[in-house]
Order: sequence, then structure tokens, then C-alpha cells
Amino acid sequence: MQKPIIGRVDIVDFPSLGLFNIDVKIDTGAYTSAIHCSKIIEENKTLKCTFYSKGHPNFSGEEVTFTNYSKTDVKSSNGYKENRFKIKTDIVIFGKTYAINLTLSTRDDMKFPVLIGRQFLSKKFLVDVNKQNLSHNTR
Repeated sequence: MQKPIIGRVDIVDFPSLGLFNIDVKIDTGAYTSAIHCSKIIEENKTLKCTFYSKGHPNFSGEEVTFTNYSKTDVKSSNGYKENRFKIKTDIVIFGKTYAINLTLSTRDDMKFPVLIGRQFLSKKFLVDVNKQNLSHNTR
């Protein structure tokens, strides 16, 4: 079976998070995938996350609660190591639903609220950096 080609950016849905038509950047240099989260509160073995960004209107600002989550170390390209919360959710891309692990990060100052890394891309997609919005254009 041939792997679908994905471009350097695309538009996807995260239905379990209530997020639709979300701009994502495909980053083959990143191992993990990350999503912008404006507010994170952990209490009583529950993680409460608010997905809001004034620069990204499709981030609803609704609070989403997780009881199944973990923490992981993420190293940035400049070598800085950060311990982040990690959630498992679903992503819809090319009309198909996949499971995806996302680390929660403050990406408010970034152009793209979501970064898709190699861990998710591996064995599913081929990346063509000269293309964009290939999944979104098939809707």
C-alpha cells in the first residue's frame, strides 16, 4: 500500500478536543508532536487544558479534561530540555482518523499552533516540502 504524500503544512481536525480546521506544520526535525495549550491545570490526577489562542480563531477556548495523560522530556532544537504533559487523542487527516500523542506547549507566539513530528508521520506518510494543504484539499 502506497503512503499518502503530505506537504509542509496542512489543515486537520482534532474532534475529541473540539478543534476543527486547525493549521499544522509538518516538522520532520521534531520527534514528538505538540499542540498549543494556553492553560494547563493538574489536580486530583486530572489534567484540565484550555485550547485558546487569539491568533488562531479555530481554537475554541473550551476546557478539555484528561484522566489518561503522562509527562515526557522534550528537547528543543537549541538543546533546551523541557518536561511537558503528553496526551493521546485523535487526528483526522486525509479523511482518516488516527491516534496521536501530543505534548502540551505554549505556542502562542508561533505561526502554527500544532507541530506534527516524526513519531506520528513514521510509516504513515511521505513528506514533500514543496506541497501544502494536500489533506485539506481532498475534503
